[in-house]
Amino acid sequence: MNRAAYELIVVHIDLNLDAVDRKDTSALLERYKVRFPRHTYSSFGLEEALLLESIEWKALGMTEPTQNDPQKPGSERLQQLVGSLPSATSRTDVITTLLTRLLVDVAKRNGCESILFADSTTRLAEKTLTETAKGRGFSLPWQVSDGISLHGVGFNYPLRDLLKKELMTFSSLTVPPLSDLIISQGPSSQISASSKLTTIDDLMAQYFESAEENYPSIVANVVRTSSKLQPLTGDETTACGLCGLPVAEGTDGIYGWGGDQNSVSRARQNKSHGDLETQNVLCYGCLRSING
Repeated sequence: MNRAAYELIVVHIDLNLDAVDRKDTSALLERYKVRFPRHTYSSFGLEEALLLESIEWKALGMTEPTQNDPQKPGSERLQQLVGSLPSATSRTDVITTLLTRLLVDVAKRNGCESILFADSTTRLAEKTLTETAKGRGFSLPWQVSDGISLHGVGFNYPLRDLLKKELMTFSSLTVPPLSDLIISQGPSSQISASSKLTTIDDLMAQYFESAEENYPSIVANVVRTSSKLQPLTGDETTACGLCGLPVAEGTDGIYGWGGDQNSVSRARQNKSHGDLETQNVLCYGCLRSING
């Protein structure tokens, strides 16, 4: 018997809030089910991330999940959250963070040992420079390398040695072709760096799209170099209230990266009405996304 030694749960998290757009993505997911019927499929809306109790919602100006108004749809609350962020880069960053946290939660609920990401060499190179530019360079060992993440679930990147253009070529050559299962994105060569709607993610995608075409070795070298980074070690760390990544003593918040590594930026304890009130820690990248 040809039995696999693993079981795949294919998870789709819908970022669309419009019902028409969600209908289109549901149709695409059905095509996946027809093509690969042996696997288990699950679909979630990104608004379900708003129910996660592991996130410090007060930092985002939102109430705790247990205090949510049941009359207000989750999609509306998500739209309100995203709309309140100061820039296009901030919105993309928070959406990506919520997606990862929800994906980890789904994996844990299903007893999964690891999450397999479809990131190619090109995508990992984009992520390397994007996260560094956002102030999360310390997170790269978990974002581009195989291994156990800080969330207690393995993060693995089985396509890490393949360029995006190689995967696109393979998808058209295999029989039957996989082209109809791929969501094609338009060329990023027309992105303007001066546009308010342009994100850091867009600029990095544009850069590596060009680099992959003409200098593929540069793309591979970025990933190989970032994969050599070692994760943060030590007991003096606290999980960021939004992304969940470890924050070393004195490096959280805006001031922790202003040249002074001091513990003042660490969560303070304020006495309020006789009670101790602890302010949650946010990493530099998350605080920048929230406050601009």
